[in-house]
Amino acid sequence: MPGKDQRDRGTLIVGASQAGLQLAVSLRQFGATGPITLVGEEIHPPYQRPPLSKEFLAGQADFGSLALRAPAFYADAGIDLVSGERVTDLALSAAGPPGAGLATTAGGRELPFDRLALTVGAAPRRLPLPGAELDGVCYLRDHDDAEDLRIRLASAGRLVVVGGGFIGLEAAAAARALGRSVTVVEAADRLMGRAVAPLVSEFYRQAHLRRGTDILLNAAVAAVEGSGAGDGRGPGRVTGVTLTDGTRLPADLVLVGAGVVPRTELAERIGLDCDGGIVVDALARTSQPAVVAAGDCTVRPHPMTGRGRVRLESVQNAVAQAQVAAATLAGRSVDVTSVPWFWSFQGDLKLQTAGLSTGYDDHVVRGAPDDEHFSVLYYRRGRLLAVDAVNRPADYMAVRKALGQGATIDRDRAADPGTPLKSLIETGSEPETEPEPEPEPEADAAPAL
Repeated sequence: MPGKDQRDRGTLIVGASQAGLQLAVSLRQFGATGPITLVGEEIHPPYQRPPLSKEFLAGQADFGSLALRAPAFYADAGIDLVSGERVTDLALSAAGPPGAGLATTAGGRELPFDRLALTVGAAPRRLPLPGAELDGVCYLRDHDDAEDLRIRLASAGRLVVVGGGFIGLEAAAAARALGRSVTVVEAADRLMGRAVAPLVSEFYRQAHLRRGTDILLNAAVAAVEGSGAGDGRGPGRVTGVTLTDGTRLPADLVLVGAGVVPRTELAERIGLDCDGGIVVDALARTSQPAVVAAGDCTVRPHPMTGRGRVRLESVQNAVAQAQVAAATLAGRSVDVTSVPWFWSFQGDLKLQTAGLSTGYDDHVVRGAPDDEHFSVLYYRRGRLLAVDAVNRPADYMAVRKALGQGATIDRDRAADPGTPLKSLIETGSEPETEPEPEPEPEADAAPAL
């Protein structure tokens, strides 16, 4: 903190995301009285992103309903919200408090700070293919992307989705509900492969097929085709997609949902460790401990075991990690363990996940996948790890509660779908004191939903 004769230049939060806003709010809740500046490159104040590929794209929600806070909140909370400004340079100063420095925006604005938090999120992975610049090749990460896609879907007849992850499948479901022809092209051998088990992947493949969406697995895009390119009036417009096996898929629109890339440029500029994201510890501290980071841009210890590193893209992680980061900046002590949870609503298929199933060696299915109401509980060495619940919210809530209590649920008794899981929570049971090492999860263990 600054000395008696030094003015507090405050906390700068780069990234007006859900994590960024939560960090600012939590700082005030923890009693921070210094200036707080929250800067974001979008012109919009912080808003909910998950509905963009669901309710907003389907026309069931307007953008105004997605705002995280009312406009008057920021001034009332003493948070200086700077919208429409992209931070292009960061420098830490040798003098002053650890973590102090100066940020510069693309517009030339200088933002000095004594404390720094990075909540810069991630950017959509771009298609490095011929034709990727054609008009009609779309991405879905922010409001402007979603608004553009929604407008285009109103007149497009055929949509090709590149990538069978959550964002792509949610958009596919919304497009099918509008009566559009939809084909999903996935390079891997199953859908949502980084987030769910093969049984759940296969269920979703069949469910989307039943709803009229074509699914192509083990299929890679070689090029995007278009018309009008080279006529001097722009890059041309999408007419189709060509796969590596020569198959051609006609398309009026192509949505690329090939994952995201954590935004680490600013962190690298000030010398922070980055490895598939900004590396942070359980207290959200970067390799420069006076600088914190939170949200989709980070790689962090497993939130429940503390072992290995994971990158979690979810609202729950953004909020929980931002609260921890704020506590660290405020010199407060908080419980850093949390149960990861996320969801994906693909039309009338509502998937809710609690925990992380990575490393499971057993599972049990409750209900019948053919009825589209079932759940899968994952175990390792007899202990509950996670649940994927499809249209079974009670199972999801029970597992989330059990994991939050450090409890488990007996695998054999859980197999009876008529027995409420909440009645099977075994409280007071502790995990083994010397567990076997678990395989390190992939860096992007959970999607941005």
